[in-house]
Amino acid sequence: MVISEFIIWVLATLGIITLIAILAEKFGVEIAIGIYAALTVIANIIAVKVIAVGEVPLIGLIVGPAGVIVYASTFLVTDILTELYGKEYGKKAVITGFAANIVAIISILIALKWTPAPFVSAEFEQSFESVLGLAPRIVIASIIAYVISQTHDVYAFHFWKQKTRGRFLWFRNNASTMVSQLIDTVIFITIAFYGIFGTDQILSLIVGQYILKLIIAAVDTPFMYLAVGVWRVLGKEKVAVKAV
Repeated sequence: MVISEFIIWVLATLGIITLIAILAEKFGVEIAIGIYAALTVIANIIAVKVIAVGEVPLIGLIVGPAGVIVYASTFLVTDILTELYGKEYGKKAVITGFAANIVAIISILIALKWTPAPFVSAEFEQSFESVLGLAPRIVIASIIAYVISQTHDVYAFHFWKQKTRGRFLWFRNNASTMVSQLIDTVIFITIAFYGIFGTDQILSLIVGQYILKLIIAAVDTPFMYLAVGVWRVLGKEKVAVKAV
């Protein structure tokens, strides 16, 4: 995979998430909170796979967990929720995501302990365990990083919103997300892969994942404006309908 292909997947993912955020205005904010929780669980499961995206001058090969696009997209969701509905809804999303991951880790541990059916081949069972066996550690690492970084993101976005008096949405979106992503990356990679990979590989993962997250953070700004713009239009239509 090359950087251009990676960006295409980023655009597709952010487009779907933005559409869901827009639908939340029509059908209820719970939809956005629900998809947020789903994204955090999905990201933790597929993070077991480490991917190579492409080479960058002076840095070399960029590598990172396969869940980087999905997880980085959750920061767009919390920023949209905080911008449109207020800080409390951003916090609700974080709490919901936390609960979803607790359920996920318990469910995975139970599934790993259960005795497979007699007709299930040893190869299949080994493949299942090799993929999901690391998932509980990944989820635990993610939960720790998640609670710290997502809480920071919600409060940082709200802080900059107050400081800018609701202006400069692009700045608030990127200022909160970029710092939060750095916090998340360092904590997650260190806990998830320490002892599995060497120090050089862990540092490479931290640098690679953060670069990928910065790319996603930069790309998601237009989607943030799109979601806010459409939300305001739909909000005005609701007011007009009520007035009639």
